[in-house]
Order: sequence, then structure tokens, then C-alpha cells
Amino acid sequence: MLLDPLCSYAPHSPLPTLPSLCQPWAPQPSRGVRVSSVLWAGHNKWSKVKNIKGPKDAARSRMFMKLAMMIRLAVREGGANPDFNVQLANIVEQCRSKNMPKASIETAIKGAEKSKGSAYVLYESRGPGGSALLIEILTDNKTRTHQEIKHILNKNGGVLCDGARYNFEHKGVVTAAGEDLEGRTVSLERALELAIESGAEDVRDTQDEEEKPLLQFICDVSSLRSVREALDSLGLRTVSGGQEFVACNSVQLSDSDLESASRLLEVLSDCPDVIRVWDNIQAMD
Repeated sequence: MLLDPLCSYAPHSPLPTLPSLCQPWAPQPSRGVRVSSVLWAGHNKWSKVKNIKGPKDAARSRMFMKLAMMIRLAVREGGANPDFNVQLANIVEQCRSKNMPKASIETAIKGAEKSKGSAYVLYESRGPGGSALLIEILTDNKTRTHQEIKHILNKNGGVLCDGARYNFEHKGVVTAAGEDLEGRTVSLERALELAIESGAEDVRDTQDEEEKPLLQFICDVSSLRSVREALDSLGLRTVSGGQEFVACNSVQLSDSDLESASRLLEVLSDCPDVIRVWDNIQAMD
């Protein structure tokens, strides 16, 4: 789950070889296709809880800054031509859906080509209530950023923690509108059928920041393009596709822990080197 509901690029990172320090177990591989509306009810509630309350202009500016960082990372990994870089094409599509100015998108791509000194880092941490966090970083000074992230976590109920990565799976996620091309609401039963037909592993229902229904189809990263194309051909209106760290082991937090977690994520999001923060949090119903 992401701080801002974007489906976006997340490159592979080396997995720690030590047992998880955040959880005493490792995730079991999923089998078959499942509809997870009950499971994700708490996810939807948490998405609303952690939405940052603040001036819209400031939130919009921060969102554009994070999108620009995602562009830089995608260009760094696959080049500046969206025709040959699927991840960049997906992120540019997301930028447009968020009404990011074309000039800003082009500036970010050109700037990424010139900036070669930045390094990608994935920090693992434990948050309030035993939650697991993955913090994606793009920085030109690893030492400075490490100290800043460590300070933020320690001050807000978190701690750097080897093993948090085991609570997530690196997956492809195709997001589609909750209505088909003819404006009909897609039921969960129908979504399950579409998941099977398209080759997706899982489907979950969620909402965007305006509380409009969305469907997210989870698949293997290598199947991302084929699943999206299949869903489009089956009459869905897909709005984005990309790679995410999807929580495979979730934790439910009390209201007080949710408040602490929301505050921590807000402070992390204000850090200029942070691209995205993923968590495995569910709100108690």
C-alpha cells in the first residue's frame, strides 16, 4: 500500500538472508485467484485515515515532486524513451491522470538524463503496533539520508528493522475503474471472473482519493502488460499499471496506533529523499 494511491515502479532489491525480526514467520505463496473484499475493508478504512490533511496546493506540489522522483528512477533503470521503457510509460500515464503539467513531466525526464549521481535505497522498518514499512529512497548522499530516516523513525515510534521485506511481495498491479466501458458497476463476482480470464492472481476492491470505486488486479511482474491488455479487451477501463510492494501479511492496529502510524507516514512523506512508503496496515472495523 502506498502513501499516495499510485500504482508505480518498484525495482527488485536484495532480500535479507536473516529471519524476519518484525514477524516470526515468512509469507506463504498464494495459490489460485481470490477476491479479497473482506480483507481489504480494513485497508480502505486505513487509506482514509492516513490521507494527509493539509492545504491542497501543498499536497499537490508534494505529489508532483514524488512523481518526478519516480520518473528519475524509471529513466535511470530503463532509459528516457517511454516507447522502450514500460515503467516510464506507466508513470507518465499516472502523471497525466493526476494533471501534472506536460512541461513538468518533460523537465523531470530531461533532468533524470543529466542526473546520474543518485542512488536507490530500500529501507526496512517496524512502525507503530508492529507494522512493517518499506521506504523507497532516491538520494545523492546515503549517509545523510540514513541518519535522517533513522531520526524520523526513532522520534515517531518506528525503528529500522531487517526482515520487514518478508511481509511484502513484489507484484504487478493493474488498476481499473469500478465501472466497465458501458458504465455498469463491476461486481466482485464479475471481477473474479475477469481476473481468471486475464491471468491475474488476485483482485481487490478499493477507492481512490475521491472515494470512487477501483479494482486492483494483482499479477506476476512479468505478466503485467498481458494482464492489462486482457482486461482492456474484456471491457474494463484500466487506469494504470505498475510494480508495487503488496502486503502479504497484514496487521490490524488500534485507533491510537493508527494515529501514530499516520503521523509517522506524514513525516516520512515530507522527507525530500523519500519516493514512496509501503505498509501492511489494516484498520480495525
